[in-house]
Amino acid sequence: MSLVVLKLGGSVVTDKDEPETVDEEGLAAAADAVATLAESGRVVVVHGGGSFGHHHAAEHGVSSESGSHDARGVRAIHDAMKRLNDAVLDALAGRGVSALPVHPLSAGAREADGSLSLPLTATETMLDEGFVPVLHGDVIAHAGKGATIVSGDDLVVSLASGLGADRVGLCSTVPGVLDAGGDVIPEITAFADAADALGGSESTDVTGGMAAKVRKLLALGAPAHVFGPEGLSAFVAGESPGTVIRGE
Repeated sequence: MSLVVLKLGGSVVTDKDEPETVDEEGLAAAADAVATLAESGRVVVVHGGGSFGHHHAAEHGVSSESGSHDARGVRAIHDAMKRLNDAVLDALAGRGVSALPVHPLSAGAREADGSLSLPLTATETMLDEGFVPVLHGDVIAHAGKGATIVSGDDLVVSLASGLGADRVGLCSTVPGVLDAGGDVIPEITAFADAADALGGSESTDVTGGMAAKVRKLLALGAPAHVFGPEGLSAFVAGESPGTVIRGE
């Protein structure tokens, strides 16, 4: 049975201008899409932090690079993400989806060099038993730094490669990977296809922006689609909205 890993950007399911506010319309559309996917195959969902995690992470000075040993601050970020995760789970349950949470803080860790270790036994067993695992951006223990942020994009890469996903979808508020003129690049098979628009320097990757995302997705063994909310139904239908990234 095919496996789809779908990432819902925080800006898709929350109102980023209002702390800890769910975008009810965006979440409803996303839940409908997941329900449709779950009818025909296995699905793993990852969602971003939006106005939940980012607000608390900024308050406590925690990022993917800057860590904290303050347990209260780490819990504040994690608890906010759990509240959003609960909202996502409730929306999915309301559509008959057998969704269960997987919290990265308890499941994985970062090595001293920043590489992510995310054991997938629990997630894989959930899939085998007919559940839909739902992960989220989170704080995560980081060797030598206390705890740092793990993004939904990093989780997607670990999940897709570790579970052998057939398709990957990343839905955010941008319609795809944009070229220098602001138009969507239909297909990327090598970083050079988008280097002019993304910037070719290694320093670009450190920021964790689109350049880093493209590099990571090119390394997957499955096509990855980057699209906006308007492309969600097309992705569910097996089409190729936005930009498709496939390494060769």
